[in-house]
Amino acid sequence: MASNIHPLGDKIVVKRTESSQTTKGGIVLPDAAQEKPKEGVIVAVGRGGMTHEGRVVEPQVKVGDRVLFAAYGGTEVKIDDEEQLILRESDILAIVE
Repeated sequence: MASNIHPLGDKIVVKRTESSQTTKGGIVLPDAAQEKPKEGVIVAVGRGGMTHEGRVVEPQVKVGDRVLFAAYGGTEVKIDDEEQLILRESDILAIVE
């Protein structure tokens, strides 16, 4: 899962997981009706946030972690022809194990 992007500060790059194209009842959803997943895998992590005193706070997540994130957080970017999301660490809600 190598990435040629290096996020700054407390930024994290996430690749969304694929969304389901069918409902539990078996109905196939068109792309326009599918909700974007709020779950993904971390592909790159910045160095960490800074305190007011200038001390670096290390991130609580690492590359390869599967995470849940806020629905409207982050910025969508296309890296190596793949849609990815750059978010702040504070936009990550939980690590999925």
